[in-house]
Amino acid sequence: MPQFDPHFFASQLFWLYACFIVLYVVLSARAMPKIGEVLEERQRKIDDNLDKAGQLKAEAEAAVAIYEKALAESRAEAQRVLRAGADALSAQAEARQKEVGERLAAEVRSGEARITAAKQEALANLRDMAADVAKTAMAKLTGVTIDDRAAQAAVTAALEESR
Repeated sequence: MPQFDPHFFASQLFWLYACFIVLYVVLSARAMPKIGEVLEERQRKIDDNLDKAGQLKAEAEAAVAIYEKALAESRAEAQRVLRAGADALSAQAEARQKEVGERLAAEVRSGEARITAAKQEALANLRDMAADVAKTAMAKLTGVTIDDRAAQAAVTAALEESR
């Protein structure tokens, strides 16, 4: 193999250096600037995308903050409306309860008045009935007939004794 022959080493090393230098010059003059431009363009795009992402993130955070603020205000408003509704319902219930209480108290007073009137009427009728019973009993037991005034006087005297 001629590559391993020491006689050809000098010429091989010369051509190795010559090809390396030519390849280096060609690559650094043509390929490396294009590769550098591509890398710079990619880096610029990445930086632009990162900037846009940062802006969008800031906008999203601002939108979230606005949303949370609106949500908190809505909750507060809902609580206020609920409290106002509960207070209104409580006031209505209290007014109805008061109205029903007054109506029931009026009905109780009316009932008591009717009971008192019925009691008075019953007592008045009771005196008359007691006088009639006394008159009838006197007539049947003794055979003596008494008038209405005497029967009334006897009932009144008996009621006064029992008091």
